[in-house]
Amino acid sequence: MAGTGVGCLLVLFAASRSWVSVKGAGVVAPTGGDLSPALTPIGLAGLAGVVAVLATRGVGRRIIGVLLALCGVAAAASAWTAAGRATVLEWLRGHNAVQAAAGIVWEPVRFWPVVAVTGAVLMAAGGIVAVVRGGRWTGMSARYERPGGAAAKPDDRSMWDALDRGDDPTDSR
Repeated sequence: MAGTGVGCLLVLFAASRSWVSVKGAGVVAPTGGDLSPALTPIGLAGLAGVVAVLATRGVGRRIIGVLLALCGVAAAASAWTAAGRATVLEWLRGHNAVQAAAGIVWEPVRFWPVVAVTGAVLMAAGGIVAVVRGGRWTGMSARYERPGGAAAKPDDRSMWDALDRGDDPTDSR
């Protein structure tokens, strides 16, 4: 799951970086999150999924693994769409209206979309691993769970009997 967490962080970090290099004064360059507003929420959902996989067991872990894999696929699709020429041109024209009339000179920065897709692949792979092997992983500690569940709760009569013997019924020795 560490690789999956790293993948989520890569998606989040890449979404905050500029995916386009523009030339000209006063021209605003978009980040990955600007070009695809879904990248940041998907990365955050992936991080939540990593924690949820660690906190659950059995079927719940597998369901969360499927959701985590879907987050990875969605992040890859969002990054692919965001890096497209049409998406960049639309964003540049919409946010640089004055400069758009004269034409905006820009170049794509290919590194950050590749980082985002790499993170997305790690997310999807982690989700698939959780689905396939998650049932065999140990769950979180049951240290704070009540032994025997609700049935272990003493009844009133046994508490009075313990007091009659001189024992403390609240002592869990």
